[in-house]
Amino acid sequence: MSSLPERADVVIIGAGHNGLVSAVLLARAGLDVVVLEAAGVLGGATRTERPFAGVPGLGQSTGSYLLGLMPPELLRTLDVDIPVLRRDPHYFLPTPGGPGAPYLLFGTDREATRAQMERFFSPRDVAADEAMQVEIAALRADLAPAWLQEPGTVEQVADRHIRPQLQSTFIDLVRGSVADYLARFGFKSELLMSMYAVTDGLSGLNAGPDDPGTGHNFLVHNMCRLPGSDGTWMIARGGMGTVSRTFADAARAAGAAIFTSTPVASVTVSQGAATGVVLADGRAVQAPVVLGSCDPYRLMSLVPDGALPAALTDRMAAVRRPGTTLKVNLALRGLPRFACLPEDAPSPFGSTIHLLPGSAGLAGLAETDSPMAALRAMWADVQAGRLPAEPTIEWYLHTTVDPSLQDEAGHHSSALFVQSVPYELATSTWDAELPGYVDRLLALVDRYAPGTSELVADTMPLTPPGIEKHFGITGGHIHHVDNTVAFNERMPYATGLDGLYAGSAGAHPAGSVIGAAGHNAAKRILRDLGR
Repeated sequence: MSSLPERADVVIIGAGHNGLVSAVLLARAGLDVVVLEAAGVLGGATRTERPFAGVPGLGQSTGSYLLGLMPPELLRTLDVDIPVLRRDPHYFLPTPGGPGAPYLLFGTDREATRAQMERFFSPRDVAADEAMQVEIAALRADLAPAWLQEPGTVEQVADRHIRPQLQSTFIDLVRGSVADYLARFGFKSELLMSMYAVTDGLSGLNAGPDDPGTGHNFLVHNMCRLPGSDGTWMIARGGMGTVSRTFADAARAAGAAIFTSTPVASVTVSQGAATGVVLADGRAVQAPVVLGSCDPYRLMSLVPDGALPAALTDRMAAVRRPGTTLKVNLALRGLPRFACLPEDAPSPFGSTIHLLPGSAGLAGLAETDSPMAALRAMWADVQAGRLPAEPTIEWYLHTTVDPSLQDEAGHHSSALFVQSVPYELATSTWDAELPGYVDRLLALVDRYAPGTSELVADTMPLTPPGIEKHFGITGGHIHHVDNTVAFNERMPYATGLDGLYAGSAGAHPAGSVIGAAGHNAAKRILRDLGR
């Protein structure tokens, strides 16, 4: 450990993955870079922890949990390698019935997927799914270069990057709703539409399926281009802390100094320019460039009132939203079994397991709402400050693919990713309701895989306020800025205050573990410095 310097060329606030990407690029350009992290660990929400008191040796990606959206060009630019593991199958849609009940396992065996869709759904759903995948693949290829450039408007991005025959489709998708986009393809099964709407359109959003901008989130979550991914999300070997550790090692090798447990109290400003930072303990670091890798609202709170352009602060206030995600980290004693799966079915546990309202109807069990109606009812509950009785759950159990996280006793790390829940409850508190709600979620899991709740050795639930506290993200919003906000409407890299820059998930291109914002902010700084 080196002592904190009094001066630097660049001070970076926050050692999340974007801040570490910036540190690599700026230090390699010959700048003296200091990274200041408030938490005692690196990575922001991209970390591997051992959070279970009852199972202390079990590793868990407590925040972000999959790697998919990071551009391969960025990894080549940084000259780093992140070990990733392919999930096959990558999606599992069970129903709560017994043997013979419908299910869907998406994997590399496309013919098996088609056969399941035709058997349990319909040929129309097969055709709709294939048409959508072809269109999304084309949009993914066209949009990819835009992620490592300064953003333009939606229309400018369409003109510069999207093939002419898809430009209007692209604009409608980014500005429109995920429900409208999915309806274009003529799916017969609302359950399939619901699955895509939840996992790609609503994930991490403060929004419902009919809200404008949810189409942008859908497109973002389909931008998986890592080698070997085939458009799917991957598991980082050793948990998501591997990502931040890889970048931190590269930053230190380039000469950057990284300090943890070093919270910043304010950004100093003199004569209309940022001049450095003051720490919570009173120490100061002077620097002509300050880069906020923390969320935009945290960064703005560190700047003296009136120092930022009013147009920026007004726009960012207008798009500010609290988080609506509940993550229940789980330690399991063993693997459960899904009642609907035949004995010879592939293991579903490395995949994203979709537990959706409306799936019981497909299994021939009584259910009042259609799947899409259930999504709308869930969002209405959230808007009213109520905990949904039938929330959507994405269930993960990654130690079947990455056993390096297991402890000596062979426990499995797992998680329930619940979308959506209120940030605040209208008639109660999270402290009062959380234990019972976790029990409710586990009871829902038991409908699909009986006995799962009996395998739970320990839990670490993170409500939206819990996410805010644990990871230091304003409002507990996992994307910093809602992904309904696209491109140049997000936090700009250059804030309008000389010397102050932003480069977190709240900037272009979107929230998630991407790293493009850290790359683009660093490039903007170097350009402004004439380097």
